[in-house]
Amino acid sequence: MKSRSTLEQIAVAMALGFGLFLVAVVTIYAAFQVWYAGRIFPGVSVSGVDVGGLSPSAAAARVTQEFSFPQSGKILLQDGQQTWLVSPGQLGLFLDPETSAMNAYRVGRTGGIFRRLRDQYSAYASSELLPPALIMDERVTYQVLESLAKQIDKPVVEASLSVQGTDVVVNNGQNGRTLDTAASLAVVSAQVQTLQDGIVPLVVRETPPAILDASAQADLARKILSAPLTLTLPEGESGGPWTIDPQTLASMLTIQRVEDGQSAEYRVGLSTDALIAYISGLGPDLQRYPQNARFIFNDDTHQLEVIQHAVIGRSLDVAASLKTVQEKVSAGEHNAELQFVYTNPQVTDDKTGADLGITELVSAQTSYFYGSSPDRVQNIQAAAASFHGLLVAPGETFSMASQLTNISLENGYAEAVIIVGGRSVKGVGGGVCQVSTTLFRTAFFGGFPVVERHAHAYRVYYYEKVAGNRIDSSLAGLDATVFVPLVDFKFTNDTPYWLLMETYVNPSNSSITWKFYSTSDGRTVDWTTSGPINKVDPPEPQYVENPDLQKGEIQQVDWEAEGADVNVDRKVYKNGSLYFEDTFNTHYQAWRAVYEYGPGTEDIPKSNGN
Repeated sequence: MKSRSTLEQIAVAMALGFGLFLVAVVTIYAAFQVWYAGRIFPGVSVSGVDVGGLSPSAAAARVTQEFSFPQSGKILLQDGQQTWLVSPGQLGLFLDPETSAMNAYRVGRTGGIFRRLRDQYSAYASSELLPPALIMDERVTYQVLESLAKQIDKPVVEASLSVQGTDVVVNNGQNGRTLDTAASLAVVSAQVQTLQDGIVPLVVRETPPAILDASAQADLARKILSAPLTLTLPEGESGGPWTIDPQTLASMLTIQRVEDGQSAEYRVGLSTDALIAYISGLGPDLQRYPQNARFIFNDDTHQLEVIQHAVIGRSLDVAASLKTVQEKVSAGEHNAELQFVYTNPQVTDDKTGADLGITELVSAQTSYFYGSSPDRVQNIQAAAASFHGLLVAPGETFSMASQLTNISLENGYAEAVIIVGGRSVKGVGGGVCQVSTTLFRTAFFGGFPVVERHAHAYRVYYYEKVAGNRIDSSLAGLDATVFVPLVDFKFTNDTPYWLLMETYVNPSNSSITWKFYSTSDGRTVDWTTSGPINKVDPPEPQYVENPDLQKGEIQQVDWEAEGADVNVDRKVYKNGSLYFEDTFNTHYQAWRAVYEYGPGTEDIPKSNGN
C-alpha cells in the first residue's frame, strides 16, 4: 500500500510539473506575443534590411532609407556600339515600402498557432529574408524606349543611281532599323526585376532595302559613257561607221528599276525609243532593193552573158539591230554591228536562157533621129542605157518610168527641147521620148498588150523618119511620150517566159534599136493606119520679144506642124487565131512656129495678134 502511495505521489508531482511547464510556456508565448504586438518578429529582413522588432511604419521608413537599388542600380541598354546607362528607377521600378513592411509584419502571423510558432522560431533562428515589394511602371519604361527609338530608328534607304551630264552618281542604300518596343520592354522588365545590375541588348528589327548596292550598275553606266558607241555594217558591206558620242549616249542612258518578287535591281541600258529612232534614221540610206542580173543574148551561141551582176537586196532589221546594240552595251562594249534582212532577186547571175525561157529574138524596132542636136543624142543614150539588159518577168506589167534613171545633169542628161505647157522649150532630158517611142513600137509590133501610152501634143517629125532621113507618114500615131512621174508607158509580158530587153544607140547612124528576146509563142501582128486625117493648118507664127536678144536679132524657137488625127488598129494572132485586138487613136494639135526678137527690132509681123 505504501509503495502504491509513492507512485501516485510521483505521478501527481510529474503532472503538476508538466502543468507548471505548460503554464510557463504559455506565459512566455503570451509575453512574447504581447512584447511584439504591433511589431515585426525578430529575424525578419527585407532585401537584407533588418526590420525585426520594428513597427510596420518604422520598417517602411528603414527599408525606404536603406534599400537603394531603384536609384543606385545600373542597367546598361545596348544597341550594337551604342549604349545608354540608366537606373532601374528611370525605367519605372519603384519600391513599395508599406507593402514591403506589411509583408514582413505578416511573417509568423498567418496560419494556425503551430505554424505561427514555427515561422516565428524559423525567423528568429535562421532569419527570414523577404524580397521588397516593387512596382514596375511599364509606362515609364515605354517612354524611355520611345525616346531611344528616335536615336535607333532609321528609315529604309534605296540605293540610287543617276546621271549628271556624263558623270554617274551612285548612292548606296541603307538598312531600315526599328526598335521593337514591346520585345525590348519585356527583356528590360525581366532584368530590372532581378534587382541586379546588368546589360540589356535591345531588340532591334532590321529591314533591308530592295536595292542595297548599285555600284555594279554604276560601273556599267560609267563604262557605257567612257567612249563613243560605234555602229558598223557586216563585213563586206560598204557604208558607215556611225559614232554616237558620250554626251549623246548620256541623254539616251536609261536606269530602270526591275522588281522580281521581294527583290529588285537597277538595269542600265540605252533608251529603246531613242535607239529605234536613231537606227531607223539610218534605214533609208542603207536600203538596197534586189536587182536582177542584167544580160545580153549572144546571137551566135544563143546563150546569156552577164553584163551587170545581180544585186542582193537588203533592209535594215531595226528590231534585231536594237537587240544587238543593247546586248553589246549591257556587256560594256562600244562596237555593235547593224543587222539586215537580205532578199535575193528573182534572177541571179547563174540563170541561163533555158532557165528563163529566153531563146530567140521575138521583136526588134529601130527609130531614127536625124538632125538631132548633140545634147538630144546624149539624152537618148543616157535614157536607153537604163533598159539595156533589163528583164521583164512573165505576167509583169512593165513601167518605163519606174526603170528610167532620174533625169538630171548628174546622171548624164543634157538640156534639149521638150514640150511643156503648149510650148517647145529647152529642158533637161529632151530626146527621152525617142526612147519611149522605140519601146512602144517594139511592144506594138511584138504583139504585147499596151497598158498605158500617151501621144505627143503635136506631130514630131523625128518619129516619122526612116533610114535615109526620109519621112514615112505611116508612122504617125506610133509615138509615145514619157514625163516622169505623171506620164508613163506600160506594156505587159503576157507570156510564160521571161523577156530580155536590149537597147543600142548608134549616133553615127542616128538610130536607136530596141530588141526583145524571149521564146515565141506563135503570135503575129496585123495592123492598119488611117494615116494623118482631119488635117488642120498650123496657126500663124507667133513673135515674142526676148530682152536677152539684140535689136534686130530674130530666132526661131518652135516650128509649125499641121494638126491631124491618126487611128491605128492592131490585131494580134497566136498560131493563126485572133488573140486580141486594140486601137490607138491619136489627136495632134496644130502647132504654130514661134520666133523671138530683140527689143526695138522693126518690121515684126502683126498677123499673130501681138
